[in-house]
Amino acid sequence: MTEYGPLVPVESVPDWLRPLVAGTATVDQTMFRRLSPAGGGGRSASVLMLFADGPTGPDVLLLRRADTLGSHAGQVAFPGGGVEPGDSGPVAAALREAHEEVGLDPSAVSVIAELPAVFIPVTGFVVTPVLAWWHEPHPVASVDPLEVARVAVVPVRALTDPANRFRVRHPSGWLGAAFEVDGLFVWGFTAGLLDSVLDLAGWNRDWDRARERPLPPELSGRR
Repeated sequence: MTEYGPLVPVESVPDWLRPLVAGTATVDQTMFRRLSPAGGGGRSASVLMLFADGPTGPDVLLLRRADTLGSHAGQVAFPGGGVEPGDSGPVAAALREAHEEVGLDPSAVSVIAELPAVFIPVTGFVVTPVLAWWHEPHPVASVDPLEVARVAVVPVRALTDPANRFRVRHPSGWLGAAFEVDGLFVWGFTAGLLDSVLDLAGWNRDWDRARERPLPPELSGRR
């Protein structure tokens, strides 16, 4: 079994982040039992799960993809994309994509850990989540509005508010965790990954898992 764990010492990060760093030492592939563990072929990709110290506690960087894209249109996601030949690996790809998508300065980021890769059947990508600390937050915005419609730094406390938690049902019958906060409808891979990492850090709060909502029509078919 592949070993996972923190890439930085727990004592090198602020107190609010230490539960998440410590939690990465316990990670194995079963963390993503609600998702689809990587197995077999697929193009390599990565996403950047970037946490910062906000005015009300931890914040996380999210973006909403443009409605005009051919795939994943209108979906809320983490910065990220495919690993390119010039990338040294998933971390380099995640930082490069975040720079290209929202203007993130890689030198303002400390990588915490690489998490187990997840296979996304609908895209054929094998995605490695990269956890990171935004130790020097700075303004970010969409670099290309034709690709990214909105960039948001979202308080974790808003994501864990039980009033903003529910499960969403796809017309296919698929059912998964979802969030709605500040006009952002977070579902699919991004919501499942968020839910897992919030558990890992001990930040999740109890919420009504019997509460269901249908997927908005404009997002149907784009899981």
